[in-house]
Amino acid sequence: MAKLAFFVGKGGVGKTTVAAAYGLSIAIASRKNRVLLVSTDPAHSLADVLELKLARSPKAVPLRKARVWAWELDPLSLFREFMANYKSAILEIVERGSLFTAAEISPLLDTALPGMSEIAALIALRKAVDSKRYTHVVVDTAPFGHTIRLFDLPEQFSRVLKFLELAAGRDSVLAQHFGGGPTPQPLLLQEWRTTIEQITNAFSASDLILVTTPEEFALQESVRCMGELQSKNPGLKLKTVVLNRTLTRSGKCLLCRARVAAGVKAKKFLRGQFPSATIRVGVDPGFPILGASALAAFGKHVFEGEPLALKHRQLKSSSSYEPEMARVQWPNLNSHISFVLGKGGVGKTTISAALGFHSRVSKATPVHVCSVDPAPSLDDVFQTQVGSAPVAVLGDSHFAATELDSVALFNKWIAGIRDEVNSSTTDEGSGVHLDLSFERRLLSALLDIVPPGLNEVMAIFHISDLRSTGKGKIIIDMAPTGHALELLRMPERIVSWCRLLLKSLAAHRKLSLARNAAVQVAELELRARELSRSFNRPKEVSVFSVMLPEPLPDHETERLLSELNRLGLKSQALFVNRVLFQRDAANCEGCRISHAWQSSVLAKVRRRALARDVFVVQNFPRDIAGKKGLRTITQGLWRLK
Repeated sequence: MAKLAFFVGKGGVGKTTVAAAYGLSIAIASRKNRVLLVSTDPAHSLADVLELKLARSPKAVPLRKARVWAWELDPLSLFREFMANYKSAILEIVERGSLFTAAEISPLLDTALPGMSEIAALIALRKAVDSKRYTHVVVDTAPFGHTIRLFDLPEQFSRVLKFLELAAGRDSVLAQHFGGGPTPQPLLLQEWRTTIEQITNAFSASDLILVTTPEEFALQESVRCMGELQSKNPGLKLKTVVLNRTLTRSGKCLLCRARVAAGVKAKKFLRGQFPSATIRVGVDPGFPILGASALAAFGKHVFEGEPLALKHRQLKSSSSYEPEMARVQWPNLNSHISFVLGKGGVGKTTISAALGFHSRVSKATPVHVCSVDPAPSLDDVFQTQVGSAPVAVLGDSHFAATELDSVALFNKWIAGIRDEVNSSTTDEGSGVHLDLSFERRLLSALLDIVPPGLNEVMAIFHISDLRSTGKGKIIIDMAPTGHALELLRMPERIVSWCRLLLKSLAAHRKLSLARNAAVQVAELELRARELSRSFNRPKEVSVFSVMLPEPLPDHETERLLSELNRLGLKSQALFVNRVLFQRDAANCEGCRISHAWQSSVLAKVRRRALARDVFVVQNFPRDIAGKKGLRTITQGLWRLK
């Protein structure tokens, strides 16, 4: 069985770079090693760091004296393959154990499901580990919140299996009532039970490598999320922590001196938080680490302690570009709802808070900032404990913040449905009492299943509730790119599912259980349809995108904006965050190199006209937090000419 290694961490800390570097370095270490690099992030960047065009199946990485393959998972194709193998067996089991026919359920299984990325990742990892083709499988995961969801899937699949086992056992229940012997369990369920055990064992035996940076937000989120991950999966052991993008030497530059001090402080902090883990440091060379050879060298530096010896990668002609900028005011919020999107770690939460802070100062408009990221950080930026109930922030009663608690919302919603089910199945006539009594058990088992796409579905519920209040401005601090796009696709998907469900329930409308369920589904469809329509109304919905002036976020942002256009949600403005200005880089060679690379990215943004307005936010030596920090960031903004 292949050895699994999971690289986990907050978005934007360099997980992809560090994971690829690790995989390539162990492939070089021995010709016996056959290494598969896998990206489970729906917003992949593995191809970008390797500078390769990857396919839907593993592709060999050209590197001398190494056997290594890379694979960016395609959730939709993997899920379709899964359904092609198992759909008929699932339909047979559900038809045997419920009121619904295979014809009624089949269309629902054909629709795109939320959480497909994690489901597809689980399927693919199981195949890769069991294939005997590889000795090592190195997994570059999505940002924290959705990595936690990935590790929860074996437990969720166990609940799905419980539901299917109960459905498959309906014949046995009838046999016991009317006389007869038990029926054998379908082979599919026996196979899945074995699969779940194998996946659970593989996860427990895997190496867990945490990647973080010296930034305070990244460190605090790492501690919170590692605590949650290990509390839900006690068998997981943190082997290594990589403190990435660290400076170890500085000259006269104030920014660099602050970064060196932050690195020393962060290393001490991590040793205190994770005493049993090995702490490794990845030095920031000041330019992107791209291509297999450079990544392998970086891997030796991080994991074998060799000095970092990378040649400065030369820029193209655009390196001479010096961005022309005009100082402007922060934009006002003209729409009822504003979505703030971007790759993990680009500063979406900071920009969301700054937009809200500016609106409160300039127009005295009531503002509600809501994070739907499963690993939120509003606590850090507002320096206030933020939860699922609105709380006033920065001492302002008209400035509120919440963080979506999807599990609590789901449990509340399910409790209401469970009450409806119970009231619908207790007073039926004796002629069908056995069937409906069993149906109640079956539905109860179904309601115990927490869907993999819970965050996206519940976020739609929550946004719909916020929208219905009609008061002030609402800012939605989104999850990282891949899962944010899933959320924006969700209203249309919910409408499609509801229509299919209503069609199926109509065939059983004589039963109060079906009638009550239909009312719930119809209400959900109405809310989803209204929200979907609002996406194309500028007065209702605006989109702000955030990126860093670096090559990898630049590539991902271009893909994000292209997908937003396909959804009919053109970005109102693009914020390029943490830009190093020329005056701040003048006396430091490392900062001059970083500034040149950043300028080349800004040149590309300007040339390709990625958004109507491109705003530049200055880099600050410390994280932006609290009223003082938000006042500092909102006092300066530049528009790219």
